[in-house]
Parts: sequence; structure tokens; C-alpha cells
Amino acid sequence: MKDTDGPSPGRSARSARPARPGAAPLADRLVAAAYTVGWAVVRYVPERVAAWFFRVLADWLWRRRGKSVRRLEANLARVVGGDPGDPAVRELSRAGMRSYFRYWMESFRFTAYTRERVLDGTRATGGEHIFDNLARGRGVVVALPHMGNYDLAGAWLVHMGHPFTTVQERLKPESLFERFVAYRGRLGMEVLPLTAKGGGSAMAFGTLAKRLRAGRPVCLPAERDLTASGVEVEFFGARTRMVAGPALLAIQTGAALLPAVLWFEGNGWGIRIHEEIPVPPEGTRQEKVAVMTQALAAVFEKGIAEHPEDWHMLQRLWLDDLEPRPGAGS
Repeated sequence: MKDTDGPSPGRSARSARPARPGAAPLADRLVAAAYTVGWAVVRYVPERVAAWFFRVLADWLWRRRGKSVRRLEANLARVVGGDPGDPAVRELSRAGMRSYFRYWMESFRFTAYTRERVLDGTRATGGEHIFDNLARGRGVVVALPHMGNYDLAGAWLVHMGHPFTTVQERLKPESLFERFVAYRGRLGMEVLPLTAKGGGSAMAFGTLAKRLRAGRPVCLPAERDLTASGVEVEFFGARTRMVAGPALLAIQTGAALLPAVLWFEGNGWGIRIHEEIPVPPEGTRQEKVAVMTQALAAVFEKGIAEHPEDWHMLQRLWLDDLEPRPGAGS
């Protein structure tokens, strides 16, 4: 269920040389090639060796303290109530980078993981909130922040007998997006593009609603949507926008909205599914979405505060961290 959305390196970088018409920019092609090599090679490397290599790579990038690391430190500083320059925050960001690169190491090795390895290595609490609703024929929307290993948690749910549907942002180049869709499809996920090829709506919401009405699960990352459609909430003492989709789907289909948090636990994984966030009995649809999304934010706050090193937020999140647009005034 992760970064369901995909890897941040998949966002297009400008190439110094114009690409051929219809060809992906050089930087995009290099990124796609790197992921292809990762999937082709890392699964054949002994896990201990792979873990060591990705940990060394994480530490190297952490020491360089590039833009993504500085952003992670600023985000973690809000979580722990410190300053980005505090030694404790700096050390926490190191653990965060190691956690983030562990996610990628496991993703590249995932086809080597057996069903027994996934189920035996996962400590899940609150699973009954999912399974009891599905047993009654009621769909569930599992909403979660970018924590731990989304794909591992998704495989756990599939191995428990419940394939699910999710969405993913369209990466560049298109071949990389297709590789991620195929990879997650092999794990048992139905992956819908967030946007249509070439831009515009991909009608994912309608398909998700259809799956929920059929009594199936849907899993969605939900703590970041800085577009105009995002719902403004209070999060660690400051304002941000979160995804409206989970609450909207629950209101429109009658599905149960269940927050979940993920983390790494030794050589295994932790999952906690929280109790349902109910639809308010009164108010407009917009008001109900706002109340439910704020309730999601409160659950995410608690989970992230308990496992801050496993929160993989290397992008701007809070509204007062955004750069003002030209002509927008102060």
C-alpha cells in the first residue's frame, strides 16, 4: 500500500539536451533504467548484503544533506517539536533515510518473499475492523500515511484473502509507471492511474466506488494533497491539506473508513488498523468530509509520533512551507 503514488525520483527532471519528439527526457530514461536494474538484480543478492548496501547508500545521501534530506529534517522537526538543526532531529533523519531505503530494498526483493515470510513477519493489530466489515459484504476504505512498507502491507492483505484496489500517480517516463503497475499487480493489487495518460481525470473515483459497493477493500495514501481539491486540516500544530477521496468514498458508498499506520519492526513489519471513522449525522457533504479528514489527521499524528523514523515524507507538506507563487503577494 505505499507511496502509492510511486517514487519521487520518477518526477520528471529537465534534460540539458532536447529529447527527440515522443522520446522521454534523458534524466527520465536514466531513472527508469536504474529501477529496472534494481528489480532485475537486488532480488538475487543475499538479503543481508542487500540490506547493508542500501543502508550504506542511505547514510551517504544523509551525510550529503541534500534538498530531500533537509526537507525530511524540517518535517520531522515539526513532529518532535524541535528545530531542524538539533542533533536529535539530525539523527532521527538518518534513521528516516535508512527506513526509506529499506522500503526500496524490500520492494526490489519482494518477488523473493514467500507468503509464509510475509504472514509470519507481519504483526497486525485491528485486522478485525477490515475482515468483519468485508464478511458482512461492506466495503472498506483503508487510509494511511506514507509509512513503513506500503507494498508489504498490501501483500499481507492479499495473502489474508482480500485483493484490493488502489491508485498511483502517473510517473515519467510512462515505461516506469507501467513497471510499477505490473509489479503491484503481481502482488495482487488492482492499480488505477490517478490521472489519464497525457493529463486530465482518469475516472479512478468511479471505479473505486464501484469496488466498494461490491463489498471489496480499497487502500489509499491520504496525508498529502496540496492541490485546491485537498481538505485543509490541523496537523502537528500547523495547517496542511489532505486527500478528500477516502472520506468522500465512505460518504458516497457507505463503506467503512479505517485509518491505518505502518512501521518496520526488527526484520518484520507492524500494521495497526484503527476503528472506523463514522460519517457525521449532520452537515453538508463538504462539512462531513472536513470532519472525517481531520479525524484521519489525528490518527496519523499519533502513529507518526510513535514511529517518526518510518514516516517517509521527503516533500513539502505544510502550507506555510510552500513557496509563494509569482504575483500571489505575501
